[in-house]
Amino acid sequence: MSRARDVVDVMARALAARPVGVQTTEYERRGQTVVELSMAPGELGRVIGRKGRTASAIRSIASAAGELENLRVAVDFLDE
Repeated sequence: MSRARDVVDVMARALAARPVGVQTTEYERRGQTVVELSMAPGELGRVIGRKGRTASAIRSIASAAGELENLRVAVDFLDE
């Protein structure tokens, strides 16, 4: 598990009303680490934020955490 995944998980749980419903998975795609974030139904809007500002901030911080391990990181938000 990478630092980027840990960072995304901690931030999502902090923003969620029901932290138990937060799930993060990680896999490699074309030389890039992809962190997928899924939440309980109706919670995804809290993480995306207005005009996607919170999602953009999460992606930026995850990318910075990935650079510490020489990884290119992308964050995908899954709606279930």
